[in-house]
Amino acid sequence: MINKEKNFAFIDSQNLHLGIERLGWKLDYKKFRIYLKEKYGVQKAYMFIGYLPENQNLYKVLQEIGYILIFKSVMKDGEGKAKGNVDANLVLQVMIDIDVYDKAIIITSDGDFYCLVDYLFLNKKLKMVISPNKEKCSILLRKAAKSKIVFLDNLTSKLKYQKTPLKDRT
Repeated sequence: MINKEKNFAFIDSQNLHLGIERLGWKLDYKKFRIYLKEKYGVQKAYMFIGYLPENQNLYKVLQEIGYILIFKSVMKDGEGKAKGNVDANLVLQVMIDIDVYDKAIIITSDGDFYCLVDYLFLNKKLKMVISPNKEKCSILLRKAAKSKIVFLDNLTSKLKYQKTPLKDRT
C-alpha cells in the first residue's frame, strides 16, 4: 500500500552514513528511497551532503534514484579530514517548505535538531524521526520526537546493501 500524503524527508547524510557504518552494514540508498516513499509518503527526499569533487559518481547515482542533493562546502580540519556541517541548511529547508508538505521526516541521530523536531511536533508537522542508530541517538532528539521515532537498526534485512552476483544481473 502506497501512502498518499505529501511528505518530505530531510536527511543528514553524514549522520545517516556514519550511524549505519557503526552498525556494521551498508545502506542500500535505492531501497531506502523506495521505503521512504511507500512507508511515509515521501515525495521529496532532500539529502544534505558535503561536496567533494571526487564524489561526482556518487552524487549522480543518488540523484538518479530520487534524492534532491543540497550541497555544503567542505573544509579540511588540521588532520586533513573533511568536515561539512549541514545542520543550518537542513533546518532552513524544512522551514522554507513548511507550507508545501503535509509532514516532515527528519533523518538523523543528532541532538542539534531537537528544537526543530520539537517545533514540528508541536505544530503537527512531524511525521517521524528516523534515527540511523538507536545506541547513538541523542536523548534530546528522542524526547522531542516522543513516540514519533524509529531506528534503522531494526531494518537491516530490508535496507542492507546486497551486491548482486554477476550471473543474476540482467
